[in-house]
Amino acid sequence: MLAAIRSAAVLGIDAYDVTVEVDSARGLPQWTIVGLPTGAVKESRERVSAALVNAGFTVPPRRITINLSPADVRKAGSSFDLPIALGMLVATGQLRADAMRNVVAVGELGLDGTIRPVRGALPIARHVTRSAGATLVLPPANVAEGALVGAARLAAPATLGELVVGLADGGLPGAVVDEHFAARTITLLDDFADVVGQESAKRALEIAAAGGHNVCLIGPPGSGKTMLARRLPTILPTLTEEEALEVTAIHSVAGLLPPGQPLIGARPFRAPHHSISSAGLIGGGSAPRPGEVSLAHHGVLFLDELLEFSRHVVESLRQPMEDGRVVIARASTTVAFPARFTLVGAMNPCPCGNAGEPTRVCSCAASDIARYRARLSGPMADRIDLHVQIGTVALRDLASPTRGESSVAIRARVEAARARQRARYARLSGVTCNAHAAGRWLDAYGGLDRAARELLAEAAERVHLTARGYHRVVRVARTIADLDGDDAILPRHVAEALRFRSA
Repeated sequence: MLAAIRSAAVLGIDAYDVTVEVDSARGLPQWTIVGLPTGAVKESRERVSAALVNAGFTVPPRRITINLSPADVRKAGSSFDLPIALGMLVATGQLRADAMRNVVAVGELGLDGTIRPVRGALPIARHVTRSAGATLVLPPANVAEGALVGAARLAAPATLGELVVGLADGGLPGAVVDEHFAARTITLLDDFADVVGQESAKRALEIAAAGGHNVCLIGPPGSGKTMLARRLPTILPTLTEEEALEVTAIHSVAGLLPPGQPLIGARPFRAPHHSISSAGLIGGGSAPRPGEVSLAHHGVLFLDELLEFSRHVVESLRQPMEDGRVVIARASTTVAFPARFTLVGAMNPCPCGNAGEPTRVCSCAASDIARYRARLSGPMADRIDLHVQIGTVALRDLASPTRGESSVAIRARVEAARARQRARYARLSGVTCNAHAAGRWLDAYGGLDRAARELLAEAAERVHLTARGYHRVVRVARTIADLDGDDAILPRHVAEALRFRSA
């Protein structure tokens, strides 16, 4: 007897339909799984057979053929356990075929028949809602995640036996979702009020947050570069509902959703170690998985000790920084992951870290410093909008009881600037802030007044700006004008943008 069970799988951060076909025929007892299964899928025969027996069902000694359609797309993961088990029950006459009408099933099976969580429940739920009348059966641990899609019809039985009883009775009870549980967000405790001094760096990070610009912090060890970078998410605007779902979908596919945290409501902050590989940073693998740049989507990617990263790894950031996405090509498929992030790099001015410090002695030769700084290539440095020199803070100042401006106050200005940008780019698809706007568009319509244009043209010749660098200065100046509440880009805005460009 032949059975066909609807399921779904994830490719990138999107889902697609998979039909699990199970044929039970006479012959020597064996299981054959086809349809480009990976090792985890092939091992499902052991999990499924044990789960069926321990749930009180029988596994007849027959020749079982399982096809995962479309057969030319590689299947990975353990989410096909549940549809394979249901297909086995239908193919062996232990469950009516019409009971599976309008049912889509995903889930891993334990040997005792329990239904265990899988990755990518949110993208699958979004995909299944496009099928009118379809009910998605998924593990109980994934219910809160799937419920983020308001139109989804969900069922979440705890065990295979409970699911079969519900199907045999002609209906599945809807999943119960704790709305408060599903709406939790991450709270960040760091505050800019804790930062003593470093006014230039705090101003640069405010500009970066307001316009989505990339930043490089340059200073000696212990000057507060990491402390500043870790506080950047506290002044970024709150994620919109659409952005939160995108971030959650990426973390769901990567299997990195925190326990009890079905929705990520705070902007991500990713800080990979400098020993990371290019596949770990950009994404990859035989079954492509998102890398750190995608996990930082709509958030911050912090590269501490930037010059200690492999040059090849750092150079691989060029395309994601320009395009806002990563395309991973394999022989069998091509997968695209979103990667619209704010890059924050931190680096020492020289190998010993003391170059330029009036109170310290640098022991590095000029050639050593030049070789050290050359680890960051010109094209890569050109893609960083704000270069900020940071000095050490006097110990006497650290003991001062005076606190700096709080993150709440800074975020209010950032959100006001972002609101101006959303209104400005309302007609431009995919553009929400100045860093993502086309340079020529800003040059023509960004409000650059005559005096500011002349100042920029003169400065561009003196410091030999590239065309990319020219337009990045315009973007930063536009952000500074938005923070000041000005419709036009004035010479003072250009001057401040150039100061950070040439630091």
